[in-house]
Amino acid sequence: MTLASTLINWRRELHQHPELSLQEAATTARIHAWLQAADVEILPFDLKTGLVAEIGQGEDVIALRADIDALPIEESADVPFRSLTPGVMHACGHDVHTSVMLGAALLLKQQETHLPGRVRILFQPAEESFGGAKTLIRAGALHNVAAIFGMHNEPGLPVGEFATRGGAFYANVDRFVLRINGKGAHAARPHEGRDAILLASQLVTVLQSVASRDVNTLDSVVLSVTRIQGGNTWNVLPESVELEGTLRTHRTSVQQQVKARVNDIAAGFAHAFGAQIDVIWHAGPTALVNDARWADIATAVAKQSGYTTHHADLHMGGEDFAVYLQNTPGAFVSIGSASEYGLHHPGFNPDERLIEPAAHYFAQLAKTAFAHL
Repeated sequence: MTLASTLINWRRELHQHPELSLQEAATTARIHAWLQAADVEILPFDLKTGLVAEIGQGEDVIALRADIDALPIEESADVPFRSLTPGVMHACGHDVHTSVMLGAALLLKQQETHLPGRVRILFQPAEESFGGAKTLIRAGALHNVAAIFGMHNEPGLPVGEFATRGGAFYANVDRFVLRINGKGAHAARPHEGRDAILLASQLVTVLQSVASRDVNTLDSVVLSVTRIQGGNTWNVLPESVELEGTLRTHRTSVQQQVKARVNDIAAGFAHAFGAQIDVIWHAGPTALVNDARWADIATAVAKQSGYTTHHADLHMGGEDFAVYLQNTPGAFVSIGSASEYGLHHPGFNPDERLIEPAAHYFAQLAKTAFAHL
């Protein structure tokens, strides 16, 4: 069996048996078995799910990372290896990422005696819930690591194409909740209440002015209200309404500016309407900031490996890999997967032809990185 067919078979097995964040026990067991069969060392970290493998010898350590969790999405892709788990799907391609890094592990194992150092491969749980990277760091997975590299498949790029950039790449992610408490009343007597729906509606509109009027137009920022919940019948003004949404930026100063402005707007509306508005912020990953030198090296290796390379546009999505880059320099790259449907779509169907070339690429990138330490 060829390397390509082996990796595709593994990807399809993972695809049929997806597991949500922090539930990836069977996924971890499969990865462990495949690596063990190839005589790849599994490091004894105390992890409930996910694992860390290592190949080579010596003091220098280069790390590669794959994420392994799936999403709570019912698959609609018309493929013979559709998810067998109702309501759960690898709709972000983490099964592809895992197969790529498994392939890199097999290739590096074949050259183990010639490696000038150790390559540590992180199979990370809980990327979608933005907690897995911290778990691996706390376990010691980045100990002595000189540089770390990771990937995401990019549905908008054809197979054989590659993109990355130095500096900020993916956005930081904040989730916010606005809890509005007014005063309920009969819908026929609104003057006796404090209409939380009216207040919530005006808040949604005014919050859109933050990005367009308060932030420098040259800075990237997205502030979106994505959920409105309040009321349960037609003839009552509800006592409370809850808004929820997300803030995405690439610079900490812009992030703090927008958060402060949202807080001020909420306080002003609460005072004007005689209501109470609580603002709760939930921090996700920080902005993913690639080391410029390692991004250039990653691009050079991609060109040598036959990829058509591009300077990546800024990405407003969040990525847990950002946490690694706060501790260790490295680069995160995009590799074309040519899916008609995008990430997190029930019809997402990446082109499996990307897997073997990407495995060769990351094996070569790890070897090249040692020469640049």
